[in-house]
Amino acid sequence: MFELALTLSFVFLSLGLVLATARLLIGPTLPDRVVALEVIASMTIGFILLYSVAFDEPVLIDVVIVLALTSFMAAVGFARYLERGGQRDDD
Repeated sequence: MFELALTLSFVFLSLGLVLATARLLIGPTLPDRVVALEVIASMTIGFILLYSVAFDEPVLIDVVIVLALTSFMAAVGFARYLERGGQRDDD
């Protein structure tokens, strides 16, 4: 049963990554693309954590922490860019 749950989780995360990548490539505005990039980063974090649990690799948790902090800093940087009057496609 645990293996089925892991397999389904991998499948759904992979599907979500494909859809988020499509939004990143298609997204008409810059904020849409940034949100898609944040979703991709979050799903990648989930994917690595799931892999870590499935194959008993606790070392990968450090990688997840670094990726989460990097993703957060990118979101903060983009928010500051828009706050200071950066170029927006949706005006």
